[in-house]
Amino acid sequence: MPPGITTLAADTPTLSAANTGFMLICSALVMLMTPALAFFYGGMVRVKSTLNMLMMSFISLGIVTILWVLYGFSLAFGTDAGSVIGWSQDFVGLSGIGVTELWDGYTIPVYVFAVFQLMFAVLTPALISGALADRVKFTSWALFITLWVTVVYFPVAHWVWGAGGWLYELGVIDFAGGTAVHINAGAAALGVILVIGKRVGFKKDPMRPHSLPLVMLGAGLLWFGWFGFNAGSWLGNDDGVGAVMFVNTQVATGAAMLAWLAYEKIRHGAFTTLGAASGAVAGLVAITPAGGAVSPLGAIAVGAIAGVLCAMAVGLKYKLGYDDSLDVVGVHLVGGIIGSLLVGFFATGGVQSDAKGLFYGGGLDQLGKQAVGVFAVLAYSLVVSAILAFAVDKVLGMRVDEDDEISGIDQVEHAETAYDFSGAGGGAASRTAAPATGPAVPTNKKVDA
Repeated sequence: MPPGITTLAADTPTLSAANTGFMLICSALVMLMTPALAFFYGGMVRVKSTLNMLMMSFISLGIVTILWVLYGFSLAFGTDAGSVIGWSQDFVGLSGIGVTELWDGYTIPVYVFAVFQLMFAVLTPALISGALADRVKFTSWALFITLWVTVVYFPVAHWVWGAGGWLYELGVIDFAGGTAVHINAGAAALGVILVIGKRVGFKKDPMRPHSLPLVMLGAGLLWFGWFGFNAGSWLGNDDGVGAVMFVNTQVATGAAMLAWLAYEKIRHGAFTTLGAASGAVAGLVAITPAGGAVSPLGAIAVGAIAGVLCAMAVGLKYKLGYDDSLDVVGVHLVGGIIGSLLVGFFATGGVQSDAKGLFYGGGLDQLGKQAVGVFAVLAYSLVVSAILAFAVDKVLGMRVDEDDEISGIDQVEHAETAYDFSGAGGGAASRTAAPATGPAVPTNKKVDA
């Protein structure tokens, strides 16, 4: 719900079945992004951490859903209090909302808006999990999610999208979550990994993705779901802005993937599937705040810039020594910053609002506003997330034991493994196994024809 939105219906809006149905579909698409992220991250880790990585995303669907109903929606989108937080008693437990009551100024019910925003709240802490792969206790992670969405996500969502929120009132453009989702999650990831430290064997042992097909599946599903994430954030499509955002989402993502692959070929000599998937996600992240403010040509520029800079950024962890397991900082934090700041250059003033960027005669005004939004969210999330991780570490301990990390976090935390190799072919097992069509035949006996 970006600044500059206009009322979809004149004076007194009435319920639109088309917009309501569209938003329910978009909500389902955004919900799909969390299990898609689980696949994307799950394929990038080693076999012994696959299930834990899947669960770190999946558990957010349970925890954040309940918190959102109890008080999260009220904190994020209730009546403004001091430009930093919201609160409306009717939103607590979603108990005071009429079935046909419309969201303020729009043609969709409050319930539809609430469930759409819920899916954003679910996805954001799941993004953080990729930075912490292989080494975090599941119980501690669940507690961290509970605290983080309460103290960080809900307030920041109000700053950016809530009526009266200070970044909203300042005029910061964030169409669908460059600051509230991606910078927020990326900065939180950095804060937590600075507290919990590196994986055992970081920069020494090979830690390659165990299933690139799973990574590609996750990336494809993320791309699919992102259309609901981005186009749905206009809360309807009566004026065509959502359609522009849909087009720009596709355009920027394609440009970012190509730019990442080109950089990778020049730098490392190969076009990799991991690079294609990561480049696509970088483009999706970067266009999220900017897509309602730029033209399709601007979207190409946003995607291409993000593809190259994010590809460069993922290598910083080896130079600077922080262990961002699955490049959450390099893709989501850096991509979110790029997309948010580029609004200040490429905003045309002719789509979601009349705000213009530097290249369209708007001067530095919008760029300055974007910078305030970027660094305010980055600093708040980084510091508070580090404090929360430190507190959880003192109470429960954030990390599994070193021996458990080496042997595999899946068995320790979930008593399961992702793959059962006991019946796989090869070795002694295959030589002594019974044939598929009959009983085993001893190899030291003659067999009659």
